[in-house]
Amino acid sequence: MNLQNTFGPQAASHLRLIGMALLWGASWPSGRIVAQHMPPLAASGLRFVLAAVVLLVWLYAAGGMAGLRQWSPKRWLGMAAAAATGVFGYAACFLSGLQYLPASKAALVITLNPVLTLLLAVWIFKERINRTIALGMVLAALGAVLVISHGDPAQLLAGGLGKGELLILGCVACWVSYTLLGRAILAGVDALSTTAVTATMGAVMLLAASLVVEGTQGMAQAFDAGLPAWGALLFLAWGSTALAYAWYFDGVKALGAGAASGYITLVPVIGVACSALLLGEQIDASMLAGGAMAIAGTVVMNWGRRTPRAAVAAAGAR
Repeated sequence: MNLQNTFGPQAASHLRLIGMALLWGASWPSGRIVAQHMPPLAASGLRFVLAAVVLLVWLYAAGGMAGLRQWSPKRWLGMAAAAATGVFGYAACFLSGLQYLPASKAALVITLNPVLTLLLAVWIFKERINRTIALGMVLAALGAVLVISHGDPAQLLAGGLGKGELLILGCVACWVSYTLLGRAILAGVDALSTTAVTATMGAVMLLAASLVVEGTQGMAQAFDAGLPAWGALLFLAWGSTALAYAWYFDGVKALGAGAASGYITLVPVIGVACSALLLGEQIDASMLAGGAMAIAGTVVMNWGRRTPRAAVAAAGAR
């Protein structure tokens, strides 16, 4: 079924972003499983090799290979920068951080993504926001914090920042950079081409880094991992990478970096729910309340983006 024909172009983009949030939410417990059984760089390299194979076949079938030959050196450099941040940097920090942190705690840091992305999009791309959008972003972020902290946000600061926390913060820095770079280089480039090229470049970077840091034994250990680890890795490769990345870039292109990143506020909530199902983590009242806040915040934010332009301009001038 063609979502665009059924629901209209903007509604279809919103539906894809919801699907992206579901896939990325499930990536946290899946990543935790992989991180406990495989070296992080080797596993990340295999993840993106598997994803790139699917994406390149998809791109070829869609007739997109010919367009790559028309890209300028500047565009290829932009793609390399996007691959270095959103694929190599993010993937390496993601699985490395999950070696030290449970999936639910690691997912908390994702609440920083939409806030930082929106602020930078306003500064760099002059995206307009109003009070309704700001309220929605704050509500969604607070809801996600409530979910992950089990109703006591103060406890998040009690233990300070360890190695795992710093690595997951690295995910935030890489993802914000990736989103804004994607916004800058998407003019004239479809989401599938962007995702296929950056995934392929990122896979090469990750494999090279694995050989340097982990040696050949890192890849051997990854191949010797059991079926649960490989099942989680295949999900990361084909679900939360190949499909979700394409949907995310479609959202950035259609709705803007701020709106697309707003859906990431749902990822920690979904991540906690999936962690409960897959890893046995407990769900309490604070998770239910925080999840409702995060969902309501996303709805409010997107409602604010439908405000007539004149009202948005007036709100920005206040």
